[in-house]
Amino acid sequence: MPGIDQVLSQAMGIPGVLGAALIDWTSGLTLGTAGLAPHGDHDAAAADTADVVQAVARNATFDTAGGTDGPALEDLIITAAGSYHLIRFVHTAFDSQTYLYLWLDRAQANLAVARLRLRDLAAELVPS
Repeated sequence: MPGIDQVLSQAMGIPGVLGAALIDWTSGLTLGTAGLAPHGDHDAAAADTADVVQAVARNATFDTAGGTDGPALEDLIITAAGSYHLIRFVHTAFDSQTYLYLWLDRAQANLAVARLRLRDLAAELVPS
């Protein structure tokens, strides 16, 4: 199982990624960062994205439809002029409240590829 720094290093290899972080969404604190951050501040980006995650997580609208098993939330994708913000929840056997965050250059990134790679990287953080 790779560590946080290794996973973030691999995330930086995804085409179009400007920066990556592992964030605790209850506190908004970074557990690790790599690359750049919006406005040059990883801590501010972590706090801002944690606010978004908290708002979505506490809203029943986004809960699992039809009562199917498994985690309700997988990804959040925010598009902005010139960039994408991709959030992937890291699901563990215990009550994990962390997510991987990618900041991507919209002109260089393939959002579908980034989403699939981020899914795989999140799985690598969790022991089988």
